Amino acid sequence: MRVLLSVLYPVLSLTIFGLYPSMTIGPKEGWQVYSSAQDADGRCICTVVAPEQSLCSRDAKSRQLRQLLEKVQNMSQSIEVLNLRTQRDFQYVMKMENQMKGLRTKFRQIEDDRKSIMARNFQELKDKMDELKPLIPVLEQYKMDAALISHFKEEIRNLSAVLTGIQEELGAYDYDELYQRVLRLDSRLRSCMGKLTCGKLMKITGPVTIKTSGTRFGAWMTDPLASTRNNRVWYMDSYTNSKIVREFKTMDDFVAGVVSRTYNLPFKWEGTNHIVYNGSLYYNKYQSNIIVKYSFETGTVLAQRALEFAGFHNMYPYTWGGYSDIDIMADELGMWVVYATNQNAGNVVISQIDPDTLQVLKTWNTEYSKRNAGESFIICGTLYITNSHLSGAKVYYAYSTKTSSYEYIDIPFHNQYFHISMLDYNPRERALYAWNNGHQVIFNVTLFHVIKTDDDS
Repeated sequence: MRVLLSVLYPVLSLTIFGLYPSMTIGPKEGWQVYSSAQDADGRCICTVVAPEQSLCSRDAKSRQLRQLLEKVQNMSQSIEVLNLRTQRDFQYVMKMENQMKGLRTKFRQIEDDRKSIMARNFQELKDKMDELKPLIPVLEQYKMDAALISHFKEEIRNLSAVLTGIQEELGAYDYDELYQRVLRLDSRLRSCMGKLTCGKLMKITGPVTIKTSGTRFGAWMTDPLASTRNNRVWYMDSYTNSKIVREFKTMDDFVAGVVSRTYNLPFKWEGTNHIVYNGSLYYNKYQSNIIVKYSFETGTVLAQRALEFAGFHNMYPYTWGGYSDIDIMADELGMWVVYATNQNAGNVVISQIDPDTLQVLKTWNTEYSKRNAGESFIICGTLYITNSHLSGAKVYYAYSTKTSSYEYIDIPFHNQYFHISMLDYNPRERALYAWNNGHQVIFNVTLFHVIKTDDDS
């Protein structure tokens, strides 16, 4: 520590980093501290009164000068100790700042998933809080930034209150027990769902608009055979002259437009009536009645087969056109294809096909004109046909492949955007996926079920 001595009109000024008690002894009484103050830089200035005698004389005043110099040296040493203590306190502050950052990270994790955090996480947070408490007295001694210290103390109090509240909330539940109860409930629910026979369509509600994108026509879908953890979405814009399929890892990514992968198909498609089934894409090859099975995993065509006598390229489309002659679909019973033939006078034909070989397993001929159908979908082996793709459309006709019979029905649904170019049932989610005039929407369906019992044959 630097000490400056100067004598002005017998007044000696000492500049030190510290404080020295002020005195009011007159200048005739020898070397004494007269007063103290701070300069513009915050340094302490001590004013000392010097005697009028010569500084070089060897009298009692000289001894007092030496004693005063010794005191100054002692003060310098004290200031050095204070400086070391200040550095130590600063290290404590830096340590506390790092622990604060760690604590913020922990609470962000709590906010993301409160209900899944275990009790041991809270004990860890509590230990962190206990480590911070001894630092509070140190911060109170560290006066160089009082505002920052006050902010830290208030933040610790707030975090402690939040932690206490969450601990009280978790204290009311045993999450290990709740987790086991959820697993048991899920098992019972799946068992109950297994007893549900294929139901009859009773009501359509919605739609829920998921996203607005693409052109007026297109298709989007999820895989009905995928596991519950696999929520990939596939997106095919337009009804022709394209080979690009976009994949999204989750529905949230689809909404946000975050594409995970893009596929370039070997052939262009026709229409919008494609499906993804067990990891493969099934679609109608451009300007043909050929169905193509394309594997997303290998990026290759696994199978392709011509649908005998099926009209294509706007020979027997739905009412909106768009080369929608051949409609591939799936339900709880397997894979189906809906089309029309000259042999059936342009009326709707239903065929069940093998997903591996694309071979037709069985065929049903209906009496409903394919050109008068707005769209169609199949649920539990029953084909449902809408009377229009425009506003006011309703489900008008149902054909059961189980009984080979049909009936006229009247199930309205809200065609919110006035032009449906794709309507497909997903048996895993029991919902209708639709492309409605550049909007991707979902309709919920209500089915009438008969519960099987163990006594049923």
